[in-house]
Amino acid sequence: MAAIAPSFFERDWWSSCDYPERIMDQYFGMRLNEADLINPTLCGIHWVRPRIKTNIESSGLSEVKNDEKQFTVSLGMKQFRPEEIEVKIVDNYVIVQGVHEERSEESGFCSRNFSRCYALPIGCDAETVTSSFSLDGNLIIVASKKPIEEQSVEKRNISIIEDESKVVSDV
Repeated sequence: MAAIAPSFFERDWWSSCDYPERIMDQYFGMRLNEADLINPTLCGIHWVRPRIKTNIESSGLSEVKNDEKQFTVSLGMKQFRPEEIEVKIVDNYVIVQGVHEERSEESGFCSRNFSRCYALPIGCDAETVTSSFSLDGNLIIVASKKPIEEQSVEKRNISIIEDESKVVSDV
């Protein structure tokens, strides 16, 4: 009789490194596939089943870059049209929301919605935030950073006063 959950010793410890279950899995309500119900690393007793890389890439990746000149967020949004996405600034946060109403699909109806919130880093100018939607379904949000003004450095020497008393400590 097969166990419902895999045992401690059958676990592939490195699979989470290759395929982390974080923001890279953004299926936004896609239908389940038979393979989604099977343990991702085990088929049968000890057979390793490779994960399908195209499923991960097509799920919608999220990438955040923060360098000296700008803050950039790139979201894979193939499941949404530009008019279904809203980008706004609230209290120094960039909030991205997407909603599309119930649609007819092969096996029924589906509606999707999501919300992501990104804190603008220190130095970003909220007035310069722009967003664009590419033909391949990527939403790119860019915020320019204010130039860091060089602070004037004030130098002064501190004189050292010789003290003739001894410091006694109980050791």
